[in-house]
Amino acid sequence: MARWDAGAPERLRTAALDLFAEHGYDAVTVTQIAERAGLTRRTFHRYFSDKREILFAGSERLPPAVAEAVHTAARGLPPLQAALSALREVGAEVSETVTDSGQRRALIESSAELAERERSKLAEVTTALQSALEQRGAAPAEAHFAARVASLVSEEAFGRWTRGEGPFYKCFDGAEAALHAVLTTRPTAASHTQQPSRCVLADCAEAAKTH
Repeated sequence: MARWDAGAPERLRTAALDLFAEHGYDAVTVTQIAERAGLTRRTFHRYFSDKREILFAGSERLPPAVAEAVHTAARGLPPLQAALSALREVGAEVSETVTDSGQRRALIESSAELAERERSKLAEVTTALQSALEQRGAAPAEAHFAARVASLVSEEAFGRWTRGEGPFYKCFDGAEAALHAVLTTRPTAASHTQQPSRCVLADCAEAAKTH
């Protein structure tokens, strides 16, 4: 490998993030990233398929890591707790290696293309969770629901973490506590007598069909 290739992935990533911050994600090209890093397009494509993958490199390792964490969770844990435990463990490990989470999140939120890729990544993790839970013995419907709920908690935890609300494990614990608070809130007297509107019921039915 040529001497200019030493540390190429990190140089390309740094160059890309600088350019994205200066011009916006959509306006930056692969050629510009390679030139800023002092490399060629050929070198860029040796490490990344396109500029989008600058922000998602390594994400393919998340689903198997999460599945493994589910498999090694304590056997007595119910499906939701096993899923939460796995996402807390993997999320904490990821947080220790990421230094630009706030910048990355802002970029993703600024681009429809990146937001779609992020949703796909999250969906892959949720699918891996569900499959691992089923392998632990959970019924498909229970595994599906537990995986989706745990993924929402993890997403909330990462949001808190990128906003600087504390270490990831504390953000995750806070998000999980918020979930339990919602689930254990006692209904008011009015809620016992008030029936859901037709619109609410229709929305719930439609949401169920799409999932």
